[in-house]
Amino acid sequence: MFGYRPDGKKVKDIDPIQRIIPHIMAHRHDSQNLTTYDCPCEPLDAFIKEEAPKGENYNYMHIVIAGLVRTIAKFPRINRFIMNGRIYMHNAIEISFVVKKNLSPNAADSIVKLRFTGLENIAQIRDKIDAAVRENNHMDANNGTDKLARILTFTPNLIIKCLVGIIKWLDRHSMLPDFIIQLSPFHTSAFITNLKSIKGPSIFHHLYDFGTTGMFFSMGKEALVPVVSGGAVVPGKSMPLQIVTDERFCDGFYFVSALRYLTSLYGHPEQLNKPLEELGADSKVIDRHSFKKSNQE
Repeated sequence: MFGYRPDGKKVKDIDPIQRIIPHIMAHRHDSQNLTTYDCPCEPLDAFIKEEAPKGENYNYMHIVIAGLVRTIAKFPRINRFIMNGRIYMHNAIEISFVVKKNLSPNAADSIVKLRFTGLENIAQIRDKIDAAVRENNHMDANNGTDKLARILTFTPNLIIKCLVGIIKWLDRHSMLPDFIIQLSPFHTSAFITNLKSIKGPSIFHHLYDFGTTGMFFSMGKEALVPVVSGGAVVPGKSMPLQIVTDERFCDGFYFVSALRYLTSLYGHPEQLNKPLEELGADSKVIDRHSFKKSNQE
């Protein structure tokens, strides 16, 4: 309560315009910025091919998530979220994505949320992703999120509506229990959908008003596109990456700088082999300990 949450720290010393924007645009669906990045596949394919003889097997999903984790670690202001008109910084870097239990139309989905420090190299991130996929891609798998959803939907529709309304109210007023936040895939730094894995086109996926997701990345099936090489236009393989962000918690210059860094990682994914030595700093946050101390003084 009173602006303090188990999953984030309140940002202080905010520019007046930035502080009032969440009250003008109160919802994420009202605050979405959309952009497209045609990710060249040649650097990704070359990296995957070079690492394979070393026993390191990677795919596009590994590289996309590893690059995003590294970018959030270097540019921590994109790891913020808006709740009830206040701006917070996430306590950790968390990425959510869907795992299909079976490649069939009737197969259920599981949503996985993984937590990272931001200091990991790509091999460590890949191992976490692969372990989560193995645990959730069979029909009998039920993670904590699945179990919570099953409990909520075991009741009649009117009760479900009431329960979800209570959860949203508690979340909005920073009273949602931490164990629910940990199970919720919607309380995350970024959400990724890999439509490439089912040979689908990328889409601009909306941001959820529930939870804390401020960024949504959609990977689409790669295709041949015209590219300029050596002064000539030639066919090149490209993967469309559609990005939707909440514009309210970070200024445009900072966002663009972060996205430029992200695309540089995708252009040279070998940079991700080394762990990050130091996290970027977001100095404009206030934690519960410093708040209590200032009140005592």
